[in-house]
Amino acid sequence: MLSVEEAYQRILATAQPLPSEPVPLAAAVGRVLRQQVVADRDFPPYHRVTMDGLALRFDALQAGQTEFAIERTQLAGDVPQPLADPRAAIEIMTGAALPPGADTVVRYEDLTLADAPARHATVRVPPPRLGHNVHRQGSDQAAGNLLLASGLRLTPAEIAVAATVGATTLAVARRPRLAVISTGDEIVPVAAQPLPHQIRSSNAAMLHAALLLDGAEVEALHLPDDLASLKERLPALLAGFDALLLSGGVSKGKADFLPQALRELGVTEHFHRVAQRPGQPLWFGQQPGGAVVFALPGNPVATFAAYYRYVRGWLAQAQGAAPAPLAYAALTEPVDFQPALTYFLAVRLAPAPDGRLLAHPAPTAGSGDLAGLLAADGLLELAPGQTHFAAGSAWPVWRYRP
Repeated sequence: MLSVEEAYQRILATAQPLPSEPVPLAAAVGRVLRQQVVADRDFPPYHRVTMDGLALRFDALQAGQTEFAIERTQLAGDVPQPLADPRAAIEIMTGAALPPGADTVVRYEDLTLADAPARHATVRVPPPRLGHNVHRQGSDQAAGNLLLASGLRLTPAEIAVAATVGATTLAVARRPRLAVISTGDEIVPVAAQPLPHQIRSSNAAMLHAALLLDGAEVEALHLPDDLASLKERLPALLAGFDALLLSGGVSKGKADFLPQALRELGVTEHFHRVAQRPGQPLWFGQQPGGAVVFALPGNPVATFAAYYRYVRGWLAQAQGAAPAPLAYAALTEPVDFQPALTYFLAVRLAPAPDGRLLAHPAPTAGSGDLAGLLAADGLLELAPGQTHFAAGSAWPVWRYRP
């Protein structure tokens, strides 16, 4: 059997970049950027006033002057006019461009204003330095600097930066198109009333929801446990989607026809079993030059583990997303696990005062315990090679809650 990491690398090797497409800026949030965004001018584009107050010359203060005649008032958005008298000042508002001839701003809290005999101000608390309360032009970014690199998943912060350089549209990766296919004659639609020997299609609902959150377009279907039906229905799905996610039908049962059907349809098998628990009977392959196929175990906890450990990374790489840093969490109590397999342990996550992420074991009652996942936030990946995992030891964690 392959190790977890070997299986993951084989999966990533099939993730070819999807084509890009232009979208309006307002529709780009959550998408993966496939272009560079550069500064079209300096950031900020002018010497920007950061406090309401008085714009004046610092050398006048250094010479001992405290009384300043006010030439006029300048609001944010006004065209800045030069300071006519170097010993006078301009009343100015936050966001305004610093008037030529002025170099420092004294905030209102440090002034006394008077209107008679003419409008003037007394500086009670001199500023500590030249340029105080002025955000200098180009001090954040210079025109031409790279602001957003290809591969970023766009959040509101990136959208704001793109807006400020006038990007009305952005080139982003096309959304991956995936089919979620549940198999099994015991599966009935969510809206149906199952008989005692039947279950509703919860795995397909989970995969559908996870894929939507990860930026994919999804269609959900159900196929029976019948070799002829599988061979009849799968070719159109292989031709119409970037990837198929099948749930169930991949183990060694008498009705587990998926591996045989896929092989007979010409899909190349890359692996069938992975040294992990839960989710050992994981099948992965690819139609030559076409869709990839994840045939996931039918048990819900195993499906969770397979999606978050393997499928999510494939999706990100296919969209051209920059690799996310691996997250770690520290066990709060010891865990023993005897088999020489990678163990995905359900854990509840909480931050510690020292900044560490803590993993509180929340073991499920086996790989079929769907409700047990409600008490957890993610799956801690405990590597093979040891049977005792001490409290305080840190391991990779795959989160399924934000």
